[in-house]
Amino acid sequence: MGADTEDHMEVEDHKEVKVEAVPESRLVYDGFSPDYLRIYYGRLFPYAEMYKWLSYGHDGKHPGCDASIMGRREFSFTLEHDIYIRYLSFHDVSEMEATIKSKCPHKIDIGALYNVEPAKRTAYAGGSDRVFAPVERELVFDIDMTDYDDIRTCCSGADICLKCWPLMNIAIKILDTVLREDFGFEHLLWVYSGRRGVHCWVCDARARRLSNEARSAITRYLTLYKGNENTTKKVSLTGPALHPALSRAYEICRTYFEEHILPNQELLNSEGHFEKVLELVPDESVRAQMRDRWQDNRRASVAKDGISASRWKQLKQALESKKVTPSVRRSLEEIIFSYTYPRIDIEVSKHMNHLLKAPFCIHPKTGRSLFPVEG
Repeated sequence: MGADTEDHMEVEDHKEVKVEAVPESRLVYDGFSPDYLRIYYGRLFPYAEMYKWLSYGHDGKHPGCDASIMGRREFSFTLEHDIYIRYLSFHDVSEMEATIKSKCPHKIDIGALYNVEPAKRTAYAGGSDRVFAPVERELVFDIDMTDYDDIRTCCSGADICLKCWPLMNIAIKILDTVLREDFGFEHLLWVYSGRRGVHCWVCDARARRLSNEARSAITRYLTLYKGNENTTKKVSLTGPALHPALSRAYEICRTYFEEHILPNQELLNSEGHFEKVLELVPDESVRAQMRDRWQDNRRASVAKDGISASRWKQLKQALESKKVTPSVRRSLEEIIFSYTYPRIDIEVSKHMNHLLKAPFCIHPKTGRSLFPVEG
């Protein structure tokens, strides 16, 4: 396609539509493209579906609905050159579509539903009795693959592959089950983040009206992995038996750990990797026994893809032995949870006014759509 020519695109209804030519120098086939983004907003973005979702039946077309709902919902746009616009709102789907097509945002974030239109917030400042405040917001969760970089040997940072994606599968399965069975939520939307993780939108009316304190409490209930890069042991289990929610999650974690995470990440293949696992065993004699055994059989004829599985079997036998203390036996569960249990970005979930990228927008770093995934 030349810079001084026009091209034509044929669409499904067989009507020929003239498309403005794009200079070759601006064509991007792998990653984000402002030119393709404009076409996406013009032809593919699901405006009607997004509006229907976020208005929750308050479309102004029947008695009893609150026609102000969408006018009080905050949107934010990130435009070209990192120009950031907050506190946008739309009164109807036509206004939403026209604004998005006109501004062509590189990123769209969705915020809370406020007590007044975000554009009128300044009238509620300055110490008056009236306060600009959020009144509703979906309960949201953000799981980012970079939080698992201490586990991953296949990738790091923003990179993802089929070997590490099972970590996201585990997070979805566990969180979806807890939110439905323990809290009774029914309307969950799981979305690929467009780059390196997943988002969850809990859309039940009861979830949307939760206070910040209630959101924090739910997030704490879902948090098992704690600590920072200077903390060796990030999962500490207490009590004689697992909490029923953890017992249920353990079956998911154990299966994924043994069938996917252990072989995919080669957790016990090399000394550098298996030492990190042994650090979680609170018995020096067991650690020494495993080190001696694994170092002695480094030249054994076990296939590379079977080394971790073979060594894990040996470690399990040692930790399940009746000769070790209960705390040492418990470390088997702690190891599996440390390498598999969901790692939630707590700050995203606990505040009602936190912004999160909109489903179906395009991630500006990758050019990928934030599409729904199965829960």
